[in-house]
Amino acid sequence: MKSKFKYIEAPSEEEDLSGQRRLFVAGGITGCADWQTEFIDGLRHLALTVYNPRRKEFPMGGPRNEAEVQIKWEFAKMRYADAISFWFPKPPLCPIVLYELGAWCMTDKKLFVGCDPGFWRSFDVTFQTGLVRPDITVAPTLKELRQQVEAWASS
Repeated sequence: MKSKFKYIEAPSEEEDLSGQRRLFVAGGITGCADWQTEFIDGLRHLALTVYNPRRKEFPMGGPRNEAEVQIKWEFAKMRYADAISFWFPKPPLCPIVLYELGAWCMTDKKLFVGCDPGFWRSFDVTFQTGLVRPDITVAPTLKELRQQVEAWASS
């Protein structure tokens, strides 16, 4: 019998030992709406572990170390996850997410990519991803991105 949905939010160091598939949810955080909640809520019916880097509370202006904790957590969880989903909302610019997508496109890790057509570099995300990873279909909506993840998690 498959395990149930499991949610792990940064900076939790909780280990997932369920043996089920693990998904890291990458995408804009600073300066954009909380799209992660909608996306993740749509996956709760699956036997899936989800790592969310968007914290309910991030101590802005807190110790400088907190940024390092966040970056290290994301670094580790992206490597541990079986797949990474990327979402590029409109706005903001999302330079770190662009960097992460470029880095992960050069690997064989399972990736899901979605890009709002209003994102400032949507053409580049779609075209360049297609050149490096023709196996990826860039989803134009958060719903279509979720559907791609659902198909993978259910297979």
